[in-house]
Amino acid sequence: MAVTTRLTWKEEKSLQQLLGNVSLRLLYKSRVHGDSPENMLRKCALQGSTITVIYFHNSQQDCILGYLTVIDYDFIKPKVFFYSSFEKDETSKTKAACLNTTQKITDEELAFYSSDNKIFSVIPKNSRLFIHDVLRERLGLNLYGNFKYSEWEVFRLEGIKDVAGYVRKRTRATERRNELLEDLRAYKPYADLVSEIRILLLGPVGSGKSSFFNSVKSVFQGHVTRQAAVGADLTSITELYRVYPIKDGEDGKSLSFMLCDSMGLDEKKGAGLCLDDIPYILKGCIPDRYQFSPHKPVTPSHPTFITSLSLKERIHCVAYVLDINSISNLSSNMVAKLKQVHKEVLNCGIAHVALLTKVNNYDEVLQDDLLNMNKSMTSKTQVMNIQRMLNIPISNILMVENYASELTLNPLKDVLILSVLKQMLRAADDFLQDLP
Repeated sequence: MAVTTRLTWKEEKSLQQLLGNVSLRLLYKSRVHGDSPENMLRKCALQGSTITVIYFHNSQQDCILGYLTVIDYDFIKPKVFFYSSFEKDETSKTKAACLNTTQKITDEELAFYSSDNKIFSVIPKNSRLFIHDVLRERLGLNLYGNFKYSEWEVFRLEGIKDVAGYVRKRTRATERRNELLEDLRAYKPYADLVSEIRILLLGPVGSGKSSFFNSVKSVFQGHVTRQAAVGADLTSITELYRVYPIKDGEDGKSLSFMLCDSMGLDEKKGAGLCLDDIPYILKGCIPDRYQFSPHKPVTPSHPTFITSLSLKERIHCVAYVLDINSISNLSSNMVAKLKQVHKEVLNCGIAHVALLTKVNNYDEVLQDDLLNMNKSMTSKTQVMNIQRMLNIPISNILMVENYASELTLNPLKDVLILSVLKQMLRAADDFLQDLP
């Protein structure tokens, strides 16, 4: 008879994602193979890195607790690196905490009993109080209560080399993402000169402007969304001028910044965004949902043209969105258009950044502290080309990997998206601060 896991499909997928898209192979199931830690050690020895999943419940919640062991040569001396829990409530989110402990499990310290006297895990006795504290403080789990053990399973991890390093980085990324979310939720424009910052996304067709808005919205919604239409057509998918507010959660309040999406620039004459529209966009004359026409620029006589302008309608920061893989292949016509747009931006004194998208090795963009960019990334040929082309400071050339075909969020990608957004808001604040 085949032995199957108690994990639901959703829990297993969450666990795989947490560990770097590994494959899980069930090695041991206590209800089938017995509750004896000695049996488990014999059956799972020399199997490589494993994760032990324990199922328990109390009157408040049903939980699944997992801990990772990274093995050098034998199973008797694992290192416990993190705990995660799946709480079976409305959110059903995975949480993780990195313990970084190197305490060893000895033969005398294998058993860990629950309140109903069932073997709960194989954790050293002298580390239990420490682990309890971490679970309570970092994961919100209080195991001092009257919880009841159900069973436990051991899985071998397949398909990743440095699983411990990945888990550490992902755990740190989850913490950093939460810090950035709190910062951005609390953000207010400089001196309250405007209620919301307007960031204009400009760039060639297919560079990822609309995808960046979708990615920002996804992080604040807590799940992948695709409100703005995206595609791979040679002509621009976006034909309307859109002003997108960003809400904190499904029914949350609007935050203090908006992303403005425009038609893509095209290298062909008479195609894509008309350059004569640029000054009016920057000054805030064009309303939300205005229909662009490559052959007919907007004029003050248009019925929806905004004439009574104020600082709040203006663009406060321009982001030149460029596919990092196509920068070296930009045609002379496209470079000329970008320079012409940039001249208009400079004439208006508006803050500006370059946003390089489709960065495949996005997990290498930031240093290990997830605060600053790696010098190896900022010295890339594409970055230097943009710096020379538009004379933008290296510190304002940003990198991101948008959500495209993914179905779930990744904290490493979220950190990059939020860090880029925060840098744009800083640039916008510099613009407001420099106003006469």
